[in-house]
Amino acid sequence: MKTIGLLGGMSWESTQGYYKAINEGVKNHLGGLHSAKIAMVSVDFAEIEALQMQDNWQQAGEILASAAVSVEAAGADGLLICTNTMHKVADAVQSAINIPLLHIADATGEALVHANVKTVGLLGTAFTMEQDFYKGRLTQHFGLKVITPTTSDRADVHRIIYEELCLGNILTRSRKTYLDVIERMAAQGAEAVILGCTEIGLLVEQADTDTPLFDTTAIHARKAVEFMLAAECEQDS
Repeated sequence: MKTIGLLGGMSWESTQGYYKAINEGVKNHLGGLHSAKIAMVSVDFAEIEALQMQDNWQQAGEILASAAVSVEAAGADGLLICTNTMHKVADAVQSAINIPLLHIADATGEALVHANVKTVGLLGTAFTMEQDFYKGRLTQHFGLKVITPTTSDRADVHRIIYEELCLGNILTRSRKTYLDVIERMAAQGAEAVILGCTEIGLLVEQADTDTPLFDTTAIHARKAVEFMLAAECEQDS
């Protein structure tokens, strides 16, 4: 089994979901008392969020790159950034290390193509919904048409992430807000919706809507397990 590296804490509420999902995935594949080999550095999200709001992505990237070096030094064979938004600095992180970065948008794009989805809605922070580092990758690498919510809906989605979900507050009224946004994107032609912030899965689940949901935390964790167990799977075959 390979060791997976995690850059977490953005927020820790979603990072614990990664830890749980990766360990469950390893156990499901190997059985018994097996658990995942994980090396993790968890940053202070308040520092990262402040830099986001200042549009200081360079310094934010430097912080994550330094953390990634520590993760590699701890023995990781591959790395996950446990957040969608901070993949804006994925290139800076990858350039600082000698192990592969498993990009969350690539894992998500692969899952969508496998499901034969052509047009997809995207929920996430304003940075993820409005900037090109995520949408552009899905379009250029996977040929997907990406729909985002209206300006007012994007503001609601963003506010709920930072003011509620990152603090562990799961509110029924906010679930309804998200489900209404999902319904409007489906009416625009979205065949499925990406839960493109790792906290959104804490609020909205597939059982809440008929529109297919692609939870990036779950997808990214599955990709990590595939990476970790590739040698074992080859031996079994």
